[in-house]
Amino acid sequence: MTAVGRPRRSCLAVPGSSVKMLGKAQGLPADQVFLDLEDAVAPLAKPDARKNIVAALNEGDWSGKTRVVRVNDLTTPWTYRDVIDVVEGAGANLDCVMLPKVQNAAQVQWLDMTLTQLEKTLGLEVGRIGIEAQIENAAGLVNVDAIAAASPRVETIIFGPADFMASINMKSLVVGALIPDYPGDPYHYILMRILMAARMHDKQAIDGPFLQIRDVDAFREVAKRSAALGFDGKWVLHPGQLDAANEVYSPAQADYDHAELILDAYEHYTSEAGGRLGAVMLGDEMIDEASRKMALVVSAKGRAAGMTRTSSFTPPAE
Repeated sequence: MTAVGRPRRSCLAVPGSSVKMLGKAQGLPADQVFLDLEDAVAPLAKPDARKNIVAALNEGDWSGKTRVVRVNDLTTPWTYRDVIDVVEGAGANLDCVMLPKVQNAAQVQWLDMTLTQLEKTLGLEVGRIGIEAQIENAAGLVNVDAIAAASPRVETIIFGPADFMASINMKSLVVGALIPDYPGDPYHYILMRILMAARMHDKQAIDGPFLQIRDVDAFREVAKRSAALGFDGKWVLHPGQLDAANEVYSPAQADYDHAELILDAYEHYTSEAGGRLGAVMLGDEMIDEASRKMALVVSAKGRAAGMTRTSSFTPPAE
């Protein structure tokens, strides 16, 4: 499963309490922008933040961006009103609702049913608003397969490292970075577990934030780890991280060109004109059906990123 969908290399967090940041985000090169009602907004500021977000969605220019709102988690008294106010106020201009700290499938199903009722009431297309599920504690990770399968609306499974680290009593205050006392990557199992659940159900997998926002080189190194595994993108907390995220979660130009070359060559050689061959040499490399599947992944990421190939396949002369 490649989970090709909306581009989400960079997912920019914007606090709903800041009208200035809501305006600035519209002009930034993020694939996705999520307008936050949860951790970035103080309890007393949440009602006004909802109004700010509705106005920004309806009046702003979000061209080329996936528009998401992160509501509060279902253990709080704010979630219901978050969903109602945002969807009633700006449902036609909303792509997804992000639900944080998801612990089980029932929580996703609650959001699914609530969105369905709202869409029917408001005359919106039923099922159009997607769900992004954020895994931030041990219960969520243990139940991640069921969470990914809980609703056809689910588009992404997201790792929330800060709350997750606290939930398992991890001895670190640096979110997302390696821990010197641990001989390996302490997040590898978590990331792979999320990735397997996401791919099993053809969802996108998104890595969480890196909080040292001024250290772009460190952000890039952390991002490379999840990108190497196959993650589709990463949260961005500061505009300075955007270019790095868009670069890391896109294929290198040479890899993209090579993937497209494999696809063209394999299509030719398996055809009548190419001899109906199943395994052939492409230069010094043998390609077959497995090669085609791998190339499809890289080419899909490149196309989603808007890349243009710089080489082409020419069938050999007979």
